[in-house]
Amino acid sequence: MRLQDKVAIVTGAASGFGAEIARQYVREGAKVALADINEAGAKDVAGPLGASALAVKCDVTRRGDIDALVSATLKAFGGKLDIVVNNAGWSHRNGPLLDVDEAAFDKVYAINVKSIFHMTHAVVPILRRQKSGVIVNIGSTAGMRPRPGLTWYNSTKGAVNLMSKSLAVELAPDNIRVNVICPVMGVTGLLEQFMGMPDTPENRKKFLATIPLGRLSTPLDIAKAAVFLASSDAEFITGVELPVDGGRTV
Repeated sequence: MRLQDKVAIVTGAASGFGAEIARQYVREGAKVALADINEAGAKDVAGPLGASALAVKCDVTRRGDIDALVSATLKAFGGKLDIVVNNAGWSHRNGPLLDVDEAAFDKVYAINVKSIFHMTHAVVPILRRQKSGVIVNIGSTAGMRPRPGLTWYNSTKGAVNLMSKSLAVELAPDNIRVNVICPVMGVTGLLEQFMGMPDTPENRKKFLATIPLGRLSTPLDIAKAAVFLASSDAEFITGVELPVDGGRTV
């Protein structure tokens, strides 16, 4: 098992990419704190995973919640932390850029970008003391090859992608690796937000036509990449934007 005895935090773990990352991490031997503002959903995912999983209610936009999450993880799993997956994300609805109001703009930046600021401040001192650690951020192909209608969301993912590279360079002397996974549009609860229209077979065709392998990403696609980047198989990989996109960014 590639993550045997590792301890991980996964945010946004009540559904979608985060839930599957948590499942695959436990399958690979890790103990995982599943953090989500949807506590009931996090518990539903954590329950079948047994003693290797802990559900924690957490609003990733609040530093106090992040600190409480980290403390709960350390207390539950032997006082160490090896892997942090910043997966929690949000989007405004696909549409004209001037239709997005300030509240929606602030929300998407708080969840997608500021949350990583808070998490970095909370966990880097711990990882530095250990002289090791892995941070995996979930960015997006939207930050590499943006689609129209998602301008403000695209810009948050551009920030996540570049932030990850900068963190990788600055934290490398501490033996802390940082990488970012860039999914193409995925089969998650946010799909219709990204599409800006009902998820019908006809509407999906418009988006599938831009993906050479001809399908959307799945939570398992992203989870497999997250396992690899957190494992010793990737011990010399840091600062990488990894598109999991079926060729979308080629």
